[in-house]
Amino acid sequence: MEEILKSIPTVLIDSEGVFKYVLIKVHRKEEVVDEREKLIVRGFKWGAFHADIYEETQEKIEKLGFETECVGGGRIEHNPAEKKLKVYGYSQGYGRADHEITTNLIKKDYPDYNVSWTNDGY
Repeated sequence: MEEILKSIPTVLIDSEGVFKYVLIKVHRKEEVVDEREKLIVRGFKWGAFHADIYEETQEKIEKLGFETECVGGGRIEHNPAEKKLKVYGYSQGYGRADHEITTNLIKKDYPDYNVSWTNDGY
């Protein structure tokens, strides 16, 4: 199961534009005593609501034998021409994600980008 958990991409976001995102905790099913978990970021323009993105991701992850928990959301502004990613805002349904955690995860996948965050905005 650990190898499957490692194989789940940490960050999957659209290649450009402004879109909603969710921060999701992935962990083993509760009946298993195991401390292994992983935080993942998912953000896409097609998500009219944060729940749309979370529910699609949840379905895929559960098929792998894991459970998920949405720990918050917000928005991402992705400007590939300037190599900038800005994380901000909140989800009305899930609350504000910890944008500092989100930006740290994104920086690992986008090391040559300027990745910033703010709690301002919606």
